[in-house]
Amino acid sequence: MKNQTLIEHAMTTLKENGFKYTKKREAIITYLVKRNRYLPAKEIHEYMSEKYPGLSYDTIYRNLHDFSEIGILEETELNGEMKFRYNCCAELEDHHHHHFICTVCGKTKELHICPMDFFQEQLPGCLIEGHRFEILGRCEECQ
Repeated sequence: MKNQTLIEHAMTTLKENGFKYTKKREAIITYLVKRNRYLPAKEIHEYMSEKYPGLSYDTIYRNLHDFSEIGILEETELNGEMKFRYNCCAELEDHHHHHFICTVCGKTKELHICPMDFFQEQLPGCLIEGHRFEILGRCEECQ
């Protein structure tokens, strides 16, 4: 999907979940879509502060957390800090995959196999209700 379509999808998801449209929310989503990697809230706050002086870090962080709760964003913890990115499969049904995440720049690469298939075989009779699998390292540019 093109960036504008991704942004429109996110804004529709916000509305469907009871959030009002604001230019600030759209600016946060737009920044995340265009950057297309995991970003710390601090970086997003610095960007937003240029456009909207006086905007608090707490407001940014609360919105990022809310966006994550409704599936617009993915979040992960890297080096003791929460980082967020646009959910690369928020607009796709049944598109299950995992990521390699660069610990330096936050860039991601999709992994199209799921190790949970192996674990399910090892846990007969058990119901796995969720999982998270990420590989952390340095991308080609950050080595």
